[in-house]
Amino acid sequence: MHPIRVLLGTSVAAIVVATAAPASADLVSPRPIDPVIGLLAPRPAPHVPYTGSICPDGAPSCIDTTIERMQQRLDTLAARCDHDAIFSLAYLRVTENVKDAVTTGVFDDRVWLGQVDAVFAQYYFDTLDAWNSGDPDAQATLPESWRIALQAADDGSVTGLGDFMLNMNAHINRDFSYVLAEVGLTGADGVSHKKDHNAYNRRLDSLYGPVFTEEAARFDPHFDDADAGPVDETAAGVIMRGWREMVWRNAENLALAKTPARRAQAERATEAYAASQARVIRRVFASGPKANNARNAWCAIHHG
Repeated sequence: MHPIRVLLGTSVAAIVVATAAPASADLVSPRPIDPVIGLLAPRPAPHVPYTGSICPDGAPSCIDTTIERMQQRLDTLAARCDHDAIFSLAYLRVTENVKDAVTTGVFDDRVWLGQVDAVFAQYYFDTLDAWNSGDPDAQATLPESWRIALQAADDGSVTGLGDFMLNMNAHINRDFSYVLAEVGLTGADGVSHKKDHNAYNRRLDSLYGPVFTEEAARFDPHFDDADAGPVDETAAGVIMRGWREMVWRNAENLALAKTPARRAQAERATEAYAASQARVIRRVFASGPKANNARNAWCAIHHG
């Protein structure tokens, strides 16, 4: 069985897809889940102005700067066939897509989206820098989900798809909740940002195929070996919808915590969820030295 479909069983959205997805493989799509997700109303949250120093005005230039920084990092990682290049490439392609979504009016609140995008990326930059610093103390302070992901990349102990899933899990299931809580869940007009959060689910659907193909061409020829067309893309879409819904709920718990004890409890729950997903992914996508050496040899020739 394809590892993506094994992991699908750990996604809360798998319960929904069992009843929502059409039977015909030609018609399979995760989109029937979207109306159900749309009915999952956000909890009332007061507007709390964002006061951070990263992209404080939410200007379009913020995402341009982020894309430039991502490209520079990808070039460095790809040149040395660092396994972190897998997620670096995927994150760059997603961010380029977010820029297009912003300019084409997909989101109601472009300022909020610009702030979220910039803060989210900075979390990733800071995490990778801390890990690559070689400072054991800095590395030890990173969340467990990230330590699992980055150690697996260093060890070559998971497949290319495993690196992708481990990093996606840590950045989404862990980081994203903190980002949303920091930037804010509700606009100054009192309208929840949940609609904009949900709106990006469909945009992601269009990225799985092209990104998986590029990953296979440049870094790991087996990245998309088990691709079953729309069936696997549906699985990826379902997993991501489940994760993103959980992200919003964990962000609510963080933002609405009324006491330090409640906040600490919300943080523990967020960290535990991401870490538990990471442990499953690490096991499902485990790889050995032979496959790892073949992957590195391919990248040495094709990474450009």
